[in-house]
Amino acid sequence: MDAAEALAFARKNPHAVLATMKRDGTPQLSPVLVGVDSQDRLVVSTRESAMKTSNVRRDPRAWLCVLNDRFFGDWAQLSGDVEVVSLPEAMEPLVEYYRSISGEHPDWDDYRTAMIKQRRCLIRITPTKAGPTVFG
Repeated sequence: MDAAEALAFARKNPHAVLATMKRDGTPQLSPVLVGVDSQDRLVVSTRESAMKTSNVRRDPRAWLCVLNDRFFGDWAQLSGDVEVVSLPEAMEPLVEYYRSISGEHPDWDDYRTAMIKQRRCLIRITPTKAGPTVFG
């Protein structure tokens, strides 16, 4: 599976496990919803205070295992370089993220207010590797 195939899979399957590196060099694993933006970057909404945010600010690498809704069957692994986009710059990308996964929100003003109250940010992953390349 190449990066284009893995991104196409992620566009249709938002359930994933995100791995970031803790300060001690061990992985921090987090279940997340992942989207793919218009520039083929993987995007995850999180909070400024979340451990995954602290981890990628310190070590800007991440790994994602994207799963299908049935869990067993097709899956994709992507890894890459990370940037964190904070509010207020993150607001419109957060709206795009929501739309890519859930469609239209019933009240965008309420959504924007919640993003500010929750101190949301966006983790963007530029994929550098994709797989699997071998099936067992």
